[in-house]
Amino acid sequence: MGYLNNQLITVDAILTKKGRELLAKGDGSFDITQFALSDDEVDYTLYNPNHPSGSAFYGEAIENMPLLEAFPDQSQMMKYKLVTLPRQTAKMPILAGSGIGPSLKIPQLSSETITPETLNYLNGTNFEPSGYSFTISDVRVTSQFFGSGVSTPAAQALANQNANTTVTNGTSTSQTVIGTTCTIIATGVNTLFGANNILYATLVVVGLDSGARASVPMQITKTTTATS
Repeated sequence: MGYLNNQLITVDAILTKKGRELLAKGDGSFDITQFALSDDEVDYTLYNPNHPSGSAFYGEAIENMPLLEAFPDQSQMMKYKLVTLPRQTAKMPILAGSGIGPSLKIPQLSSETITPETLNYLNGTNFEPSGYSFTISDVRVTSQFFGSGVSTPAAQALANQNANTTVTNGTSTSQTVIGTTCTIIATGVNTLFGANNILYATLVVVGLDSGARASVPMQITKTTTATS
C-alpha cells in the first residue's frame, strides 16, 4: 500500500480479491455493470470555517490530505459510499436490529438469523424495500448461508450464482446474499478448525436503498457434537 500524488488526477484501477475470484471462474459471473463513489479517506472535521485566509481556504486541509492507492481487500475499502438522501436529512442512516452488534458468536451446527433495521431513514421506516446485502468473508465457516424476504432480480441472480459455486475446505471464499433477513448455520466440519477452537470471519451488511453499512465480526465455536 502506498500514497498517490494528490497534485495529479490519477485513476488507479485494480480487481479486489472477490473480483479475481469471479474472473478466475471463467463462467461469465465477472461482469462489471455499475460503479460507486466513496469518501473513506476524507476527515470532514478538518473543514475550517475560521481559516484566517478566507472562505477559499476553508477546505485546504482536506484538499491536501494524502490518498491511498487502491488495495484488493474489498472488506476494508469503499466503506462509506456516497448516497442520495432526501433534502433536510439531518442524520445519516445507520443499521441496527437482531444480529447487528459488536460480535456474532455461533456454536457449530447452530443457526442465527440476522434481521437488520435502518434507523434515521424515510421518516422512521425501519426496513428497506430493496432489502440488504449480506457478505460473509469466508463461507466455509457455514453449512448454510442464505437470504430471504426479497425476490428482486439482483437477489435471484446472486442465489443462482451461489448455487453454482463449489466451496472447498482449502479455499477461503466470500459469498453475498440479498434479503430482509439472513440465516447462518455454522459448519459442522471439525477439520476446518485444525488445532483451534474458534473460526473467525466477518459479516458485512449493507442497506441497498440507504447505503448504510455495518461490519460484524463472527466467531464459530467448536463443539464435540460436530462431524469431522
